[in-house]
Amino acid sequence: MVRDRRNAGILGVFYILAAVSSVIAVILYGPVLSDHWQTAVAEGTETKVLFGVFNDLILVVTAVGTAVMLFPYLRLWNEHMALGYLCFRFMEAVFIAIGLLCILGLLQLSSAYNPADPGSLSRLEPSGLLLQGIYRWTAMLGPNFMLGINTMLYSYLLLRAGYVPKPLAFTGMVTAAMVFTAGMLQMFGIIGPFSAAKGLLALPVGVYEMSLAVWLLSKGLNLSKR
Repeated sequence: MVRDRRNAGILGVFYILAAVSSVIAVILYGPVLSDHWQTAVAEGTETKVLFGVFNDLILVVTAVGTAVMLFPYLRLWNEHMALGYLCFRFMEAVFIAIGLLCILGLLQLSSAYNPADPGSLSRLEPSGLLLQGIYRWTAMLGPNFMLGINTMLYSYLLLRAGYVPKPLAFTGMVTAAMVFTAGMLQMFGIIGPFSAAKGLLALPVGVYEMSLAVWLLSKGLNLSKR
């Protein structure tokens, strides 16, 4: 009983760290995701971007951590769905890690940029635009598609198991569908990656995760039906 309560607390902390670190990383990546990415190092924003990378590393660790901590409880109700959740959560972390490498690549290119050399930009720009494009695709495939699928799976299992209040678990399923839809709409160019519509569809899943974290920290998992 004490171990289960401790595990729920650790899970709650992981969810909070994941939500906070993901927002910080996106904000700090601005210099290398702008049209003037090549001047990021020259303008002294390298440390800022690297701190964003550090936060993305925290996000990868906590994403894996939530999967590892929650899986043993979910598998008691449906092992196949629990394994699906585990795999899609790991895939989310993989896409985030690939995007993180793209950011580091953009920093490396920026450090090689020489404003005094007229040909410097033309040599570096194709690689820079490619890395920016890959990052945006990974940001959609990981924190949208994969997040939507794994959130739907674990929220459904939480609902069936009764580990958390049903309204909370049902909210998770709704927000999972919303963030998945946001990724689909972005993929087909219907909404932009930083549009208001994308925010309205994608942000509620973060609110859900924070609400779930608070519940886990204060009440833990209801294991009476186990």
